[in-house]
Amino acid sequence: MDEKEITVLSTMKNLGKPVRPGDVAKALNLDSKEVSKIIDGLKKKGMVISPKRCYYAPSDS
Repeated sequence: MDEKEITVLSTMKNLGKPVRPGDVAKALNLDSKEVSKIIDGLKKKGMVISPKRCYYAPSDS
């Protein structure tokens, strides 16, 4: 994992609830589209799940 993936994942864990990419982007002061790409990559690696449409949370594994 690169540094941005680690930062996004830890921010999602700290927020403690399923979040939208825009919420993470706002918390990190990053572009929403960039965060969406990072979350998509994390999802493909199985590190993020989508409990409901457009919301993401860290997986327990």
